[in-house]
Amino acid sequence: MKRKAHRILTTHYGFTLIELIIVMALVLIVFVMSTDTFSILIRHSRQQSQIVVAEFEGIVGLEMLRADIEQAGFGLPWAFQGAINYQEAQDSPEKDYNDSPSNPPRAILSGNNVVHTCNGSDYLVIKSTVTARNATSEKWSYIVKNDMAANAQPHEWGIKDFETNERIIAIKPSVGESRITQLIMDGANFYTSYAAAGAYPQVFAPQKLTEMFLLYGIAPSSISTLRMPFNRSDYYIRRPATGMPSTCAPGTGILYKATLNHADGKLNEMPLIDCVADMQVIFRLDTDGNGAIDNQTDDISALTAQQIREQVKEVRVYVLLHEGQYDKTYVSSLPNPLPIGEFVLGNDFNFNSRIGSTWKGYRWKVHTIVVKPRNLFR
Repeated sequence: MKRKAHRILTTHYGFTLIELIIVMALVLIVFVMSTDTFSILIRHSRQQSQIVVAEFEGIVGLEMLRADIEQAGFGLPWAFQGAINYQEAQDSPEKDYNDSPSNPPRAILSGNNVVHTCNGSDYLVIKSTVTARNATSEKWSYIVKNDMAANAQPHEWGIKDFETNERIIAIKPSVGESRITQLIMDGANFYTSYAAAGAYPQVFAPQKLTEMFLLYGIAPSSISTLRMPFNRSDYYIRRPATGMPSTCAPGTGILYKATLNHADGKLNEMPLIDCVADMQVIFRLDTDGNGAIDNQTDDISALTAQQIREQVKEVRVYVLLHEGQYDKTYVSSLPNPLPIGEFVLGNDFNFNSRIGSTWKGYRWKVHTIVVKPRNLFR
């Protein structure tokens, strides 16, 4: 039997050491390039995700501010049935915007370039019944005298009705040229606790068939005493001692909505937008009563509650912030200083003195909201 012949490898071709080194070098170069590209993609992705978060924050926060301005004055009394002694904010600078103890509340006002705020930005105050962050403040109803019933009882909607012991106020509206909305009082008491099933206090109910009172919720039953016959929110920029996001530029702060506590007159802060550098507020007025805007100002502190109701037709708020974190590959094209506002009003924001030399590495944006208040003269 013949065996199969085995082919003997007679050549000895292979890779030299130099060839192996070259191949390994090429592989290493490709790996390094891939790693660098991946790092760039990760960094870019992180930057974009932070920009998206900042945009979403801005939309929600500015919408809350817009809604509060639009509802400024809702449920506010224009006059009081008797002598009143109420309280507002306890500390500075918020107490500078008090109308207590006996003046009718001003629906909206602001402090212009306040030293207590971040970068000397503006300070905005909104007064209404609905600006608080509780379910009771979202409720309202009315009460009329029915000739078939011994006692007048509040109307129930079937949804979001007042609950027992919620703190409410009663307003007597009037029509005609005077249009005075008067706060109903029981002696020095300017509010009452809601009671249903025939137990509603009749001193806060109309006594004549032609009368109707409006009822506005102020605070839940857990609040034993009201400081004031309305709610109040303050908007301002502050840089907290701790908790400031590390991605924010130096010199920026947080835009807060702070509601005034009835219990102690302190502010209860809620952060709205991070990395905010400035906020400016401008009021557009109708000073001659013809229905057309004829003046702009950034200070209405000298106006009374009635003048604010009659003259303020539009409110403009400008918020300067940056989106995302510092990007060394990005160079901002904004001028320095940057005008924040319109009508030769507002503030010229100096990036170099307020933020520092790295300011051009941030994506700055000015958000402008224009609001026509709907509840000032109602």
